[in-house]
Amino acid sequence: MKFLCAGLELADSSSRGFDIDGQKLLAVRRSGQVYVYLNRCPHRGVGLEWQPDQFLDPSNSLIQCATHGALFLIEDGECVAGPCSGQFLTSVPSLEDEQGIWISL
Repeated sequence: MKFLCAGLELADSSSRGFDIDGQKLLAVRRSGQVYVYLNRCPHRGVGLEWQPDQFLDPSNSLIQCATHGALFLIEDGECVAGPCSGQFLTSVPSLEDEQGIWISL
């Protein structure tokens, strides 16, 4: 397991980008739960953020690709609107303990 960040560094209803060992990742916290994905849209393989750490739509309820506007469910990464509907972001196994958020690449 690799250390991602302290739990307090990822506020509820927020997202952050990370580069761990050359892998670009995004993490989202929703209702206290952390979700981590590879930062790569299944449509064109591009990064999802439109500005650093900005991965969510204006309502903070979906992950949004800045390139083509595809929308993904935070909980499982499924694309529910856009050019890659039905495809999924690649999930990264993670866990959180008192030290912070950990990932398995």
